[in-house]
Amino acid sequence: MHATLTGTLALAAGLALTLNTASADEVTDQLDAAKQAYEAGELRTAAETLNGAVEAIHAQITAGLLTLFPPPLDGWVADEAQAQSAGGLASMLTGTHLSRRYVREDNAEVTLTLMADSPMMPMLTMAISMPFMMQANEDLKTYSLKGERGMMEHSPGSQTYKVTLMVGNRLLVQGEGSGLTEAAPLEQYLQALDLEAIQSALTD
Repeated sequence: MHATLTGTLALAAGLALTLNTASADEVTDQLDAAKQAYEAGELRTAAETLNGAVEAIHAQITAGLLTLFPPPLDGWVADEAQAQSAGGLASMLTGTHLSRRYVREDNAEVTLTLMADSPMMPMLTMAISMPFMMQANEDLKTYSLKGERGMMEHSPGSQTYKVTLMVGNRLLVQGEGSGLTEAAPLEQYLQALDLEAIQSALTD
């Protein structure tokens, strides 16, 4: 148990070094307190304090990830970006489900979603590699953006458009628009995404 806690302390300390000094104060204070409790033999207190430090680091990383979304286009406003994760140290390091919603005055909406290691990836890979699967659904067509492959779903006469893109082997980018007379606004938001930065942030 001591070895495990020591290793976790070391990992959290290493992550804390990636934060700037001002934002790391809370983290380093908690790490120092956890170390003192550990050295005093107060293992439960050390573990609880360490968990607080991990959560603080998680919050800092998530805040940085949420800046990956583009600002609203002219005439649009945006909600605060949202993050959902499974919790724990593993989700902090490997993947967070991120989304942001954009709204226009006429009630048109666009929602962008970024997902690392999504269970949808194998299904999408199969659909794209086997065109006959998409041909069976008249509302689906192949779609590409900045060299990345995916598909667009749109029913004739509908004001809803949905684009799903595979970025690399582990990242899904989804854009869904409603109340739209054309796909252009959704595509503008997708074009504004820095796919290389997103892939680096969520999968490296």
